[in-house]
Amino acid sequence: MSVEELTTALAAFAAEKRVDLLGIAPTERFADVPREHHPLSIFPETRSVVVLGKRIPRGALRGVEEGTQFELYGQYGQSWLVDRMLAITTIALATFLEDHRWEAVPIQDLPTEVPPSGVAVKPDTPAPNVMVDMRQAAVRAGLGEIGLAGEVLTPRFGPRQRFQLILTDAPLTPTPLLSEPVCDQCGECLRVCPLGAGSPDQTVTLTVAGKAMTVASLNLGACRTCRNGAKPNPHHPAGQPDRLAALCTRTCVHHLEQTQRIGNVFAQPFRARPAWQIDGHGRTTLRAEA
Repeated sequence: MSVEELTTALAAFAAEKRVDLLGIAPTERFADVPREHHPLSIFPETRSVVVLGKRIPRGALRGVEEGTQFELYGQYGQSWLVDRMLAITTIALATFLEDHRWEAVPIQDLPTEVPPSGVAVKPDTPAPNVMVDMRQAAVRAGLGEIGLAGEVLTPRFGPRQRFQLILTDAPLTPTPLLSEPVCDQCGECLRVCPLGAGSPDQTVTLTVAGKAMTVASLNLGACRTCRNGAKPNPHHPAGQPDRLAALCTRTCVHHLEQTQRIGNVFAQPFRARPAWQIDGHGRTTLRAEA
């Protein structure tokens, strides 16, 4: 089977298994990554990094948007989506590759901020455990970009997805890097934050595989105290908090849909009522604008 035929067959199998996003990055796109987070540290024979994503249903954010049911997101947008639906899909694609005689290493989205938890087995290898930056891997695989608020934005779902990846020695056709921006740098995601965790005027340039993106400098300490839909990192307290259901990201969802910058849009707008918010003193208010 040729490289093109294997890539096409993998994409068809992924579609059959309800993979919403599929991208392929050659290991050369990880040249700027330190060995502590490099795919080759885990599987030195890796030739292709396959990144797959499943959407967070917009309805899983509804209870948080209304401020009435937070566990819907916790189950269908976070824990079950990652540990069941996406994990099963990742294993399915990995076994597809192994059925075609190529080794496949499934990798979950674990925070790179986790400190080493073991001793290096050889002088030239990093200490375990090596964590691959999933956000940047999605960019390297051509699936999206890092938006102003620091989350991955894809042309289809904006910030509404989660990723896992597969390291394989299979030669696969790479996906081109995303060329058209999703984020329009409107800054509403930052201005809406009642804790002032970031400002559109305080940004840095993040370059991943040669792709430059403007990202705000965030006070993640403030994000960790957020009561507007953010959750602690589910894997380690040092990891970045989960902000995919927070007020900032939900505002981004609404903006990207209203401006038609993403493909997955709906008959009704996401934000139909003024958004609630809780400030640093625990006071609940409503935003003036819908």
